[in-house]
Amino acid sequence: MPEEVLFKSESAQSRDEIASYLRNVAEKLEQGGSITLKDGAESVTMDPPTRPTFEVKAEREGPAEGPGELSIEFELEWDENSETGEGEAGNLEIE
Repeated sequence: MPEEVLFKSESAQSRDEIASYLRNVAEKLEQGGSITLKDGAESVTMDPPTRPTFEVKAEREGPAEGPGELSIEFELEWDENSETGEGEAGNLEIE
């Protein structure tokens, strides 16, 4: 299935700034509201269902030997025509 990027923003931020963005998303999820992402003139509004699939991924990209680029990705997924995601309940812990 082809992927269509609806919105993308990438910039260096402080840990405090990133935490603030994540808190805003968490509050929207708790309230059951839609989430609007904006960067300049670009924006997209999405309305996650009650039970989307939540994916957390830690990756290292780069050469097999030596330093690479590390990332932590948080992703919410859902079918546009469904009220729930397709994943099973998990036992994720973030400490």
